[in-house]
Amino acid sequence: MAKYLLRRLFISMLTILVLITAVWILVRLLPGDPFTSDKLSPEIKENIMRYYGFDKPLITQYITYLKNLLRGDLGYSLNYKNLTVTRILKDSFPYSADLGVRALLFAVLTGLFLGIVAALNRSRFLDYFCIIIAIIGCSVPDFIIGSLLQYVFGVKLKLLPVAQWQGFKYTILPSVALGFYTLAYVSRVMRASMLEVVNQDYIKTANSKGLSQIQVIFGHQIRNAILPVITVLGPIIAAILTGTFVIESIYTIPGMGKYYVSGVQTLDYTLILGSTIFYGVLLVIANTVVDIAYGIIDPRIRVYKK
Repeated sequence: MAKYLLRRLFISMLTILVLITAVWILVRLLPGDPFTSDKLSPEIKENIMRYYGFDKPLITQYITYLKNLLRGDLGYSLNYKNLTVTRILKDSFPYSADLGVRALLFAVLTGLFLGIVAALNRSRFLDYFCIIIAIIGCSVPDFIIGSLLQYVFGVKLKLLPVAQWQGFKYTILPSVALGFYTLAYVSRVMRASMLEVVNQDYIKTANSKGLSQIQVIFGHQIRNAILPVITVLGPIIAAILTGTFVIESIYTIPGMGKYYVSGVQTLDYTLILGSTIFYGVLLVIANTVVDIAYGIIDPRIRVYKK
């Protein structure tokens, strides 16, 4: 296992380096620059470019960025004056992470439950009901889900607040809106996996041993059917934890989403790179945790990896 983890660490570091390089090149290929403005004279713009080092050759800028990155310096935002990218991420990520954890718990737990219920009641009313929820979740955009939740539960029924982030009641609607797609996706994967597992030989063996239906379902079906769900959770976790601009905008949550989109719109190179690196590291960590979880759930995978 130690050798496997070291190999995974090396691959992860290489992946992050490739990600940094690719994003750095793509950002610089975008038309325009962060300081394009009719209010700036050519002399002032030239001084600003020199101050940020943009007057140097691209390879020199790239090497300088990597050196600063190794020291933990993500640089200053070009759009938000006197704010470092690290400070922006430090201030905004807790809101996105809080929202993401709540949405993830709601989505995974509810999605697994619906998938299991649908599989155990195949071609019955509960199965069709769960399928309809999954179809709605996968086909309706999250901004429509978020707006409908605001209108129904906030405006019409007046049960929950429609915006801000000031307490538990404020977190319910955005968490449901953000997690609804994941809920639908998880339920579909779990249902399909459960239906595939039910005809396996070890399920027939368990039934022939006289085990109760509850023992077969929880001890064999769910344990083996949940592996495909874990596979898709890696990138989903990273995406949810870093927040989504749409949901954060609808519910006026001061998370990472608005900063990232603002950075793209204003060509804030350092903010785009810093946010992307942060997201990439989370994604790599999430995928590594998923690989380790494989071994915990299925001993056969753990033995193979050794």
